Amino acid sequence: MAPRVFFDQELEILKNKVTEMSERTEISYDRLVYAVKKNDRETLKLLLDNDRQIVDMQRSIEAKCLTILTTQQPVARDLRLVSAVLKVVTDIERIGDHVSDISELYLRMDRIVTDGEYEVLLSAMMEEAKDMLHEAVEAFVEGSEEAARAVIERDDVVDDLFNQVKEKMMNAIQGQTLDADKVVDYLMVAKYLEKIGDHAVNIGEWAIFRMTGDMQGVKLY
Repeated sequence: MAPRVFFDQELEILKNKVTEMSERTEISYDRLVYAVKKNDRETLKLLLDNDRQIVDMQRSIEAKCLTILTTQQPVARDLRLVSAVLKVVTDIERIGDHVSDISELYLRMDRIVTDGEYEVLLSAMMEEAKDMLHEAVEAFVEGSEEAARAVIERDDVVDDLFNQVKEKMMNAIQGQTLDADKVVDYLMVAKYLEKIGDHAVNIGEWAIFRMTGDMQGVKLY
């Protein structure tokens, strides 16, 4: 087999591994959304250990990247891909962490309400951040700069929802319509969802770097 053909196969395997890790994280995220909507505490408990398999996948991908770097000596676009993968899997793993964090917060609540004014905003944040994650990884794997930039622009939607949650929590404190523990829990859920959106943006930025060598307007290589 010609060296370039073998190398292209290795890169394709690497991209497939990133897709698999992302899909595993998205499945956990979908389970979280379902568990919150259905007040399914058993599923929430299972999600507390969500990170173990994702971390194993991250380590496998990192090992694959290092093997490629040390045995294939990639240059230019290929090197950008491998370098970006090393960064992207960290963001995906952190999203897995946040799924566990959010699950723990909902388990602290005596009863999960889904149709209140606060909960509707959190649900909207969940859906928006979930879509951003899916589209960011797809843009990265497919090498679509346009799709990556679209994900980055959507971050304003998540940020706006987060600000709405903060404002409503402040009003709840002033009006004493929620107890302090519930306010803190809701704010933490919103913050983790905002971070998931930020990680999706990071993946989008690494997708752009993969294609152009630019990171936030700075030419790296």
